[in-house]
Amino acid sequence: MVSKTEKRYSVKQLSKLAGVSIRTLHYYDEIGLLKPAFRSEKGYRYYQRRELFLLQQIRFYRELDFPLQEIKEILEDPDFDLIQALEFHRRQLKEKSAHLRKLLATIDKTIKALTETEGNTMKDTDIYAGFKPEDVPGMRQEVIERWGEKELLDTERRIRNLGKKGWEDARKRGEEIDRLIAGLMNLDPAETKVQRAISLHFEYMNTFYEVSKERYRGLAQMYIDDERFTAHYEKTAVGLANYIHRAINVFCDNDLQVK
Repeated sequence: MVSKTEKRYSVKQLSKLAGVSIRTLHYYDEIGLLKPAFRSEKGYRYYQRRELFLLQQIRFYRELDFPLQEIKEILEDPDFDLIQALEFHRRQLKEKSAHLRKLLATIDKTIKALTETEGNTMKDTDIYAGFKPEDVPGMRQEVIERWGEKELLDTERRIRNLGKKGWEDARKRGEEIDRLIAGLMNLDPAETKVQRAISLHFEYMNTFYEVSKERYRGLAQMYIDDERFTAHYEKTAVGLANYIHRAINVFCDNDLQVK
């Protein structure tokens, strides 16, 4: 039910209010996840209070790494209850907060270990502290099965050798590259601007291990096959994992060169 007296928000206004891009709001409309309350005679989208609450729910579920299709199914369920959903988010976010605090403690411990000139007591298991203990063997085994034990040990060694400044610079650089590519998603992946950005991504990945053409294609496939990787890129922009996957394959088709 559309209220004529209730405050309404244009796409631009809602984008600013909620901290999501206009592109994302358009995409949510296209897939039926968040429809506007109504459209003007000229076709402009307008949202009201109900849509604000729905967008809040979407953002909470995305924060918990729920896929968009699953969120859509939840919100469309006739038994969906907003209060119950909020209580669920509170429980989950409290658990996530505790998990993040542990990860932050691990980062502090790692930085201290990397910057100590003497008495470096950092253990191999400290690198993975904060992740679920039962997941760590599987993560390491996955790397061994894909690329061998030597590659795993070499990657872990490189991480230790980065040092405090190198560690922080690498993290920021990775985030900058993700945002750069996300800003080019309106272009064909084969466009020169996109391929230049992918070349930066390729160089960045080589910080941690040697990346051949075959391995780079394998990473691209993991970005869309593995929910952990997909969720990482989706936090920057909806559809980014798939876009990078396509752009990397073009880059590999061109023999790791920008053409």
